[in-house]
Amino acid sequence: LSLIMISNSYIGIFLLSLAAIASATLVNEEVSRVIDLKSHLVKVTTTVTLKNSGNSAVSNFQFTVDPAHVKQLAYISISKGSDDDTSFKMTEKSGAKGTFTVALPEPLKSKGTFTFTADEVFANALSPFPKEITQSQNQLVVYRGNHFYFSPYLSESQTTSVELPSSTIETFSKFGNPSHEDTTIKYGDTKEFENVPANSQNAMKIHYENNTPFLTVTKLERVIEISHWGNIAVEETLDIRHTGAKLKGSFSRYDYQRQPNSGVSSVKSFKTILPASAMDVYYRDEIGNISTSNLYQADESVDLELRPRFPLFGGWKTHYYIGYNLPSYNYLFTRGDVNALKMRFVDHVMDEQVVEDFELKIILPEGSKNIKADLPYSAERGEDSLHFTYLDTVGRPVVVFRKKDLVEQHIDDFVVSYSFNRLLLLQEPLLIVGAFFILFFTVIIIVRLDFSIAHDKVLEARM
Repeated sequence: LSLIMISNSYIGIFLLSLAAIASATLVNEEVSRVIDLKSHLVKVTTTVTLKNSGNSAVSNFQFTVDPAHVKQLAYISISKGSDDDTSFKMTEKSGAKGTFTVALPEPLKSKGTFTFTADEVFANALSPFPKEITQSQNQLVVYRGNHFYFSPYLSESQTTSVELPSSTIETFSKFGNPSHEDTTIKYGDTKEFENVPANSQNAMKIHYENNTPFLTVTKLERVIEISHWGNIAVEETLDIRHTGAKLKGSFSRYDYQRQPNSGVSSVKSFKTILPASAMDVYYRDEIGNISTSNLYQADESVDLELRPRFPLFGGWKTHYYIGYNLPSYNYLFTRGDVNALKMRFVDHVMDEQVVEDFELKIILPEGSKNIKADLPYSAERGEDSLHFTYLDTVGRPVVVFRKKDLVEQHIDDFVVSYSFNRLLLLQEPLLIVGAFFILFFTVIIIVRLDFSIAHDKVLEARM
């Protein structure tokens, strides 16, 4: 038994050694990073030229999200970049959140190079500082990052460009003697950024002015109801909070309207983009219809400018719901008894959107069976339920999906297919006809009944 245990130990050590050797054969020959801090989201675009310095071909490589920002990661995609944005297959390692095995489109030969682009979006990665400001103050935020590209491989050379929304910068880290011009800070081109060891970290800190809208959709429920009579009804219920620096002191409507620089970090309005065929649009809250909205018909969309009943300052929130109808021929496809709905999983709520908790409910026609779903990305499948409305007997199936931290890059189509017997379309008309028949028959019988106590001989003779 002890010999077997020793043998297994040697096998484990041997496999680990092979993994280490395979990792050592890959080198980041050149790294170029762009960190976009222009909004409340942090967007990192990294272009890497990967070199195989080993003697054998490799079919995949490892990509690791910086551990300091793993919890804030909302979206990641790795592709060839340039004109080809087709994402590579990525598999997250079990028990190692933020570490992905990326499959190469074809094996990388010895001494060969391969260039890829990684796009990452992080939510809640910026911290307002100070945390509270008055109505007349600008908003300042702090970004904490890494001067180095975090990678399991050695990086021979690397550069980082940080793009800001304003030229007003309180402080920024001076590691490697960076250059600063207008709204851009550049790191690299010095010996500190040459032959950087694997998994290197060096704290970056930038304190700057950022008055862009810090709006976060804390909860979004999207309900899609299908009717085989030619209509698809969509309703979205939203909770939105301003997650920037909180307002210190009282709010003055007079100063807000009189002084153009008052409340520069607040949000007066924002734009929601609806499908081009959207009709019967409404925008309401618990009080009722909000008449301050404006609707514009564009070439490929319907633009809805939403103006809440009050401006949103840091810490303030609002609740509302919008709805509209769509013609089913644009989104519902039929072949025999099989139907397929193809629509967006999440739609455009606002620019630079982030949705913390999202729930999608798809209400299918009564009698739908063999329900299948094809999603553009992983999502939690909720418990199916039934929805009852007018003239329903057994209820309409409801398919539920949930996902957290959705951003604009998640706007993509899903497909839900199901079988539906076309004869069931006659169910509701027959129910209406049957109801009227029973009503009229009941009236006829009641009219012909005699509820009087005394007998009318003349009436009896007529009957």
